[in-house]
Amino acid sequence: MKSHSIVVVGAGPAGMMASIHASELGASVLLIEKNASCGNKLLLSGKGRCNLTNTCDLPEFLARFSDGGQFLRDAFKKFFHPELMAFFTSRGLALQVERQNRVFPKTHRSSGILSVLLAEIAKNKVTVLSNCSLTNILIADNHVTAVVLSNGQTVPAARVILATGGVSYGATGSTGEGISLARATGHRITDLRAGLVPLVTQETFPGHLRGLVLKNIRITFSDGVRKLVTDIGELLFTDFGISGPLILSHSGRIVDWLKEGKGVTADIDLKPALSQEQLENRIARDIQANAKKGLRNLLKGLLPLSLIDTMIARSRLDPGKKANQLTQKTRLELVRSLKALRLHIVSARPIQQAMVTRGGVSLKDINPRTMESRTVRGLYFAGEMIDVDADTGGFNLQAAFSTGHLAGESAAMSL
Repeated sequence: MKSHSIVVVGAGPAGMMASIHASELGASVLLIEKNASCGNKLLLSGKGRCNLTNTCDLPEFLARFSDGGQFLRDAFKKFFHPELMAFFTSRGLALQVERQNRVFPKTHRSSGILSVLLAEIAKNKVTVLSNCSLTNILIADNHVTAVVLSNGQTVPAARVILATGGVSYGATGSTGEGISLARATGHRITDLRAGLVPLVTQETFPGHLRGLVLKNIRITFSDGVRKLVTDIGELLFTDFGISGPLILSHSGRIVDWLKEGKGVTADIDLKPALSQEQLENRIARDIQANAKKGLRNLLKGLLPLSLIDTMIARSRLDPGKKANQLTQKTRLELVRSLKALRLHIVSARPIQQAMVTRGGVSLKDINPRTMESRTVRGLYFAGEMIDVDADTGGFNLQAAFSTGHLAGESAAMSL
């Protein structure tokens, strides 16, 4: 194999962008990918549509990250959503901005994103070695010198960029070997936890409602001491519990609470636009107008049909009652259930089923201006394997592209 000045390990968004930008700056780049093809996880993102980035401003963007968001300021100053969108549109891929500032390809297919990246890899003569993984990084005088591959080859390298991802969606190749190698080379690793992950409930009724989406609801999570009140959004019932944007966005905090051994409840406010008093008055008016109707018919104006029987049972109401037979006490019980349908969270789904991995290479060991290791010279990190994670909405992918771009530039310019 011919000599390359930069070896990039991992052909996800971060690794591909690092390879492209480093080669644009004149470096000879070898891109190593353990799978048979590049971008396997990218193809799955956004349910196959690829939520590429988000057009909100920098302060709001950074606020959507957990504690490590400020670490990304330098990367975003170099390559943020305007530059990322221009990268793709200038290469013929039309994009569109949808609700909540989320950016998608107009084709609604993530394959369009991957096609542009692969075309740029070919155009810039990046050498791609697939079906091969990294087994060791050789270091001399505190500087990388070579990498050892699973095929037995030792490849000299003046610079190495690790972009192997976390441990989520292991079937796509994210199995954590890059994080293990970072630990072996002396880097601190923050505990790996699930991020953007569905939650498992003690109650079984979500399984009977699986597939039902509740829109315009609010959730209050509590561990008995702390409370987390969400914005208004969507929830999805699953066969094991709850998922959907509201759940995924706040699941990281809930995973941390559960790890502390605390019990966590989730109170679903099905009518957040109405106060309890307003909802009581609304139901009283409905009863006056539909006095002879059964309870199920009364609730059709308030709830999805598939949820009505569950709410009657949870409110301990008699389904055979007429609307005008409801006492003030039972009406109040119904209102309380509508404002706080309680679930008990017992666990999260396994980290392998999470959309992102929280934790990874400690930010204390990475220079945010270059993405270079503070421990080993010539070694750089990018993408999900570093300890940054964010909400849904294109934030994590932008971080991957931005850190990859900065790592590729820094490695190439340092040669």
